Amino acid sequence: MSIHLFKRMAVVLTLAAATFAYTQNKAEEALTKFQENYPQEKIHLLFNKDHYVAGENLWFKSFVFEGYNRSNISTTLFVELYDSSKKLLDKKMIPLLKGEGSGSFSLASTLKEDVYFIRAYTTWMTNFSEDFNYLQPIAVYNPASTQKLVADTDKAWSATVHPESGTFVEGIDTKFAVRLHSSGSASSNWNGYVTDSENPDLPVAKFNGFDQNVGLFNLKPQAGKNYQLTVQDEKGKKISIDLPTAVSSGLHLQVESTEKAVKYTIKSKNISTENQPYKILGTINNTLVYKAIIHKLNDAQSASIPADKLINGVLRLTIFDNKENVVAERLCFVQPQTLHIKKPNLDTDLKSEERTKNLINIGKADDFEGYSVAVADAESSTSEEENSLLSSLWLTGDLSTRITKPAQYFVKDSNPQALDALLISEKWKRFEWFSIIAGNYPFIKNKPESYISYKGKVLAQGKPATNSELNLIFTMPDSGTKFHQIKTDASGLFTLNNLVFEDTMSFSYQLNSSDKAVAGSTQVYFQPAFSFVPLRKDLPNSLMMLTDRIQGEEIPAKVAKSVSTLTFDKFINEKITDIEEVKIKVDRKNKTNKLNEELSSPLFKSMNEMVFDFVNDNNMIGGNNILQWLQGRVPGLQISTNGPNTSATMRGGPVDIFLNEMRVDPSQISMISVPDVAMIKVIRGFFAASPGGGGNGAILIYTKRGGITGSVSDNGQSKSLKEMKLKGYDKEEPFNNTIYVNIDQKSLTKDTRSTLYWNPYLPKDTKESTTVQFYNNDDAKAYKVIIIGFDEQDNLLYYNEIVK
Repeated sequence: MSIHLFKRMAVVLTLAAATFAYTQNKAEEALTKFQENYPQEKIHLLFNKDHYVAGENLWFKSFVFEGYNRSNISTTLFVELYDSSKKLLDKKMIPLLKGEGSGSFSLASTLKEDVYFIRAYTTWMTNFSEDFNYLQPIAVYNPASTQKLVADTDKAWSATVHPESGTFVEGIDTKFAVRLHSSGSASSNWNGYVTDSENPDLPVAKFNGFDQNVGLFNLKPQAGKNYQLTVQDEKGKKISIDLPTAVSSGLHLQVESTEKAVKYTIKSKNISTENQPYKILGTINNTLVYKAIIHKLNDAQSASIPADKLINGVLRLTIFDNKENVVAERLCFVQPQTLHIKKPNLDTDLKSEERTKNLINIGKADDFEGYSVAVADAESSTSEEENSLLSSLWLTGDLSTRITKPAQYFVKDSNPQALDALLISEKWKRFEWFSIIAGNYPFIKNKPESYISYKGKVLAQGKPATNSELNLIFTMPDSGTKFHQIKTDASGLFTLNNLVFEDTMSFSYQLNSSDKAVAGSTQVYFQPAFSFVPLRKDLPNSLMMLTDRIQGEEIPAKVAKSVSTLTFDKFINEKITDIEEVKIKVDRKNKTNKLNEELSSPLFKSMNEMVFDFVNDNNMIGGNNILQWLQGRVPGLQISTNGPNTSATMRGGPVDIFLNEMRVDPSQISMISVPDVAMIKVIRGFFAASPGGGGNGAILIYTKRGGITGSVSDNGQSKSLKEMKLKGYDKEEPFNNTIYVNIDQKSLTKDTRSTLYWNPYLPKDTKESTTVQFYNNDDAKAYKVIIIGFDEQDNLLYYNEIVK
């Protein structure tokens, strides 16, 4: 490959309009179509813990990416909880804004100890392989179970061997990645060696495994020799694998990814000229980032792709012959030692004293929209230690094979050789070149809706209400009542699109028709335009196994802490509930006192009054008879009706009735419209405003007047409207970050919380630094702090460190 050609290749990285003299461009055209029409989404979930006990809440923050940016394709995320037999236990529907969402599961206290699975996917993802759904095992402990979870270290393991670029040519020095596979916990202490059949006792290559996943060795094969790989673990177990037979002619692609460039070398032997010229395409996340034409192959040709023209991610280099057959391919990671992520500037005020307030200030960062923040006791483990956002983004989100602890490849001081060996053993499965070149693309059957959509059908007198107007009155949670009018089509159908609400939404409907019989017979049926999709594939094997629990044995320390925390949280929640109930009662009492002051004159007040507030309390009156409603609520009150006459007595004596402080006959009360009632007071015993002293008390009824408002609204909605409910997004349980506010610390048991702070949406303070405030438990001396954020250009801020 000439120097001139290298310069052309470097220009290609910056000039999208560069052209090449090449007979075939089907691969590039197919890739463009795939990229434009079949974008790929992937998911990462951040959990508040990495294990749970039955009865706890599980919180998660979700990130949905299209490639390496947050996705704008999907606005709804489906999250499911399965047990180990693939029984669906619970499911949640979560709204997404710029690819981010959050939710929670309440784990039943009756769950047996076992490994459970969290699955997450979008509607768009159901058009592609299930292998790219997010599927995460979660350990749930329950000391009351008859069986307990332990690490599965006895499962059989196997190994596979992978030559670099998939080719093995005589006389060409070749890297081989050795990949371990196990359904249990794989060993990180293993090694191997290679022998040939002529000298089985003399190793020609030796190596030690990098980690639980992969090892690497080099071998220059000689003609006519057969090679065998032996792999052994620390327990002495051995397996043997035959290496592929080296071929006498072929092409081999070697890649080295450094801080400055991705250097590749093409070595060949006995290559026929009939398959030339060759081309090499480089893609990152299904996007073409590099192209070169090799008109004539030499024995060895090298070129470099400047790293500053690329981004962090998996680079797929593919060599095609002149018929666009793939002849060699290699995955590598761009700049593995320089991850282009932003770090926050932190100013901390941390204390080691138990139950004290701690502060972490996040410095003002350019254009960051907000943060997802989790703080844990440094002695505990987090979900990011197994599979982090970085490993989901750059590795497991695009590779479908199982990788043990993928987060290890993107931490400080990680071994770039291990990641490179891992990628030698992998294949890009988002698409196959031969398939898209042949025009075989995914079949799109499920298109994403914008948030929640419902399809409706209107029937009147049993027939479709075609081209008709339907009035809908929605009662939206936290946003009051809204009126909406829709028109049906020629089949009586309509749609409600782009709805965003939690829990349920109540609404009433009425057909616009002068024909009362038609309007009165109206029926509306709804069908959601969204759906959960059953999991077809089997659940993966767990790294843990169940074994019988011995009665009286000590439970693991981390489980004991979680059990203690569960008891602690229940106690806290009861305290908070009591406090909130007192606050509500006090607030209602204050509002009722204010209403009483507004409506009652001094003469119509008494120390012995009972007040019923219809403005601020939800005192629903059944029917139109106010006196009958009072009879069931006021001790000793009796209401008698004799034809048109109505009388009220209390403790055997007559009771005077006042309407707006004017004495009226009891029979007149039935003429008052119930929604017009603002307040009723019952005076027991002596009442000065009654004629003759009123020793038996009085009933005072006050109607609403201009300016009287309260927490209970009356929208004047016709009672003839028919009511329905629609299912919305699942409501997330609140996480208590202000645990010691308004609570006496001395009344609490030992605080063993591992999650000290959880906030999936911490808004950025635009004027000052953004403050994270949390309370220590009884033991923590250091803290694991996780901070995730994105700016307007989708640059990632990621921080996962221990601070003291």
